[in-house]
Formats: sequence, C-alpha cells, structure tokens
Amino acid sequence: MAESTLDPHAQRFSLSALVELADSANNILDGLRSKMLEPHPRKRSPVYTGAQVAALCGIDPKQIPYLSKRDDLPSGSHEGNGKRRTFSLVETREWVAKLSKIPKRPENSRGATIAVVNFKGGSTKTTTAFNLAQGLTLRGRKVLLIDLDPQGSATTLTGMLPAAEVMEEHTVGPVTYPPLSEAPKDVRYAVQKTYWDGLDIIPAAPHLFNAEIFLPIHSRDPDIKWWDILNKAIDPLRDEYDVIIFDTAPALSYLAVNAVIASDGLLMPIPPDNLDYASSVAFWNLLSETLTALKRSRGYDKDFAFMRVLLSRVDSTSFASSIVKDWIIRTYGPYVLTVEIPRSQVTSVGAVQFGTVYDISRYEGAAKTYAKIRDAYDLFVEMMDQSVMSTVWNAGRTA
Repeated sequence: MAESTLDPHAQRFSLSALVELADSANNILDGLRSKMLEPHPRKRSPVYTGAQVAALCGIDPKQIPYLSKRDDLPSGSHEGNGKRRTFSLVETREWVAKLSKIPKRPENSRGATIAVVNFKGGSTKTTTAFNLAQGLTLRGRKVLLIDLDPQGSATTLTGMLPAAEVMEEHTVGPVTYPPLSEAPKDVRYAVQKTYWDGLDIIPAAPHLFNAEIFLPIHSRDPDIKWWDILNKAIDPLRDEYDVIIFDTAPALSYLAVNAVIASDGLLMPIPPDNLDYASSVAFWNLLSETLTALKRSRGYDKDFAFMRVLLSRVDSTSFASSIVKDWIIRTYGPYVLTVEIPRSQVTSVGAVQFGTVYDISRYEGAAKTYAKIRDAYDLFVEMMDQSVMSTVWNAGRTA
C-alpha cells in the first residue's frame, strides 16, 4: 500500500491531495453505509403490524384477521409465537389500494409535479422530499423522486453511493448535453427502482454538474427554450406516476429553474432559524426576478397550482425559534401549512443511519416521541396529497 500523500499540516491543497481525499472519504462512507445497513448490503423497507395496516386503510384493526382470509388480499405472515401478523410494504400497499377510501388519480388527469426548493443547505429539503415521497406511496400513490442535487443526498437515502455507483447516464444530465438534437428526448432511461415499493428514483451524482455548464450555453441561443428542457423530458412520465418530486440543489441553479418550470406546485421547508428565514426570502426574490426576466425576454409566463411552506425542525422550547416562526408565518401567511415537523432525536438517529422516519418500523427509544413526529409527517403528507387532489387534479390542470 502506497504511503499517504495527505499532510494535515500543509498550507496548500494540491490536486493529488484532493483526489486522495475524495477516494478516502468515499471509502469511509461506503464502509459506514455497510455497517449501518448490516446485515443487508442494501436498505430494506420495514414490516407493518395489522394495526398499522388498518390505520393506513382507515378500517378497524379487528377486521384484519377476517379480511386477511380474502383471496384478493395478502394474508401477511405470523411473527414469533404465531399470534402477531405482519405485512411487508408491498402487501401493505395492496391493502391500501383495495380498502382505502383515499381518492385515486382521475383517469383524465396526469401526474402532479412538485419541486422542493430552498437556497440554504441543511434546511431539511432532502429529508422533506424523501419523507413526502415515502408517505405518498403509503396513500396508494406511485411516486418518482428526481434528484437534481449533484451531491446526491436523496440518492444516498435509497442506499446508493452517488460518486461510486451512479454513472452520468443514470442522471437527468444527458438531456441537457449538446447538441440537443442528439440528446435523449425523455428521461425514462434513467429511472431506477428503489428498496421502497411504489417509489422510483432518477439518481444524482457529481457528473450532474455538467448540466450546469451546458444549460447556460443553451440560454444564449434564442431558438432554445433552455428553461423547458427538463419539463419536456419528464412529460412521458406524467402518465406513469401519480406524483413526481424534484429534490433540487440548495441554489437557484439552471437545473433548479428547470425543475420549477416543470412543476405544478412548490414546497419550501424552513426551519425557524434566522439564517434559514433570510435565505428563503432571498430565494423568492431571485426566483421572481428570474421568471419575470423570462416573461419579458422570451414571452414565457409561468404560474403554479399551489405553493406551500413547511415549518420543519421546530424546537418548541426555544424562544428564538418561536420569534422566527412568527416571522415566517407573518411573511408567508396562507401558504404556511398548519402542521409543524418538530425537532427530534428520532430524525437525528435516522439521519445517522441513512434512514428516514418512515424507514423505522419500531423505534427503540421513546415511543411517544416517535409517534409524535410520525404523526406530524403523516399529516404533512396528507395535506400535500390534498393540495394535489384539489388544485392539480380537480381543477382541470391535466397537462
């Protein structure tokens, strides 16, 4: 093994040191992921008790033993002494599809698109997008998550390592590469299944930075609608998925603008912190300037079926947080969802283990704490689903 060229006391950071650091960090992350996901090399979805399945279906838990005997419903399997019945995620989603009274997507409506946006890193954007995607599948939706952040945080949550396992052709990047006449016309080539039934992903990787090089070049050509490239590329998928969610980079990048243009609705999670609040204001200012410039220079006018703001990582014991929360509510008024996602050790543990609230089937810590945050996410997902149903599908926005 070659001697390391990394010198922690060096003042300069050479290219060779950068390459070695990147390789070393990637190996460490790979090892950590393997350790966290033991005994399986990949993530696995949780199992559900009869009571949990009943709650998702909106039925009395006492009906589970009787209904499980029906030929058109999975019977589940027995755990331990044979008295406890459990269901896989696939089985659970079959129950929801058969028994839930949640309205299905109307036949004449296409899938809804949502961009999760924010300038600031660490604003729970990726966590919010991923939990929303998982939660929607538990309401019977088929969901596609498109990772547009070259860091690939959402991709990592599926159990993949972006830098090591995601190639350039696995991302949305190629649809932006010149010449556009030879670029893929849609992004179905990049769709991958995940460990979570009902949730597919188009992953991201550092290669996605190339799109931020080519899109500005396209923007100089008056014959190219550079802002509409992603919108056109996902169009065939609107018939295949109920909801398509974009997890954007923490910037109003060219790809983020494309995601916004391609979206029916916008969702911004904001922790009640003064920097996060200021960043959110800056985002809307820049977005309004960008869309106004597109309208003036190219005649393109964009509106949205809905915009929602989610208060996330809320510390109810913090006086400073309560002040900033009031600022957020005063600023965004009717756009603010009435549910808040509390700051919790549950989400911290999940993040360390490359997991989410929905990945946890049984929380070994305080059960009430887990129930509180899970209930908050369930209500958030329900509100977003209702936003889609009431503004995108029921308002005749079928294109």
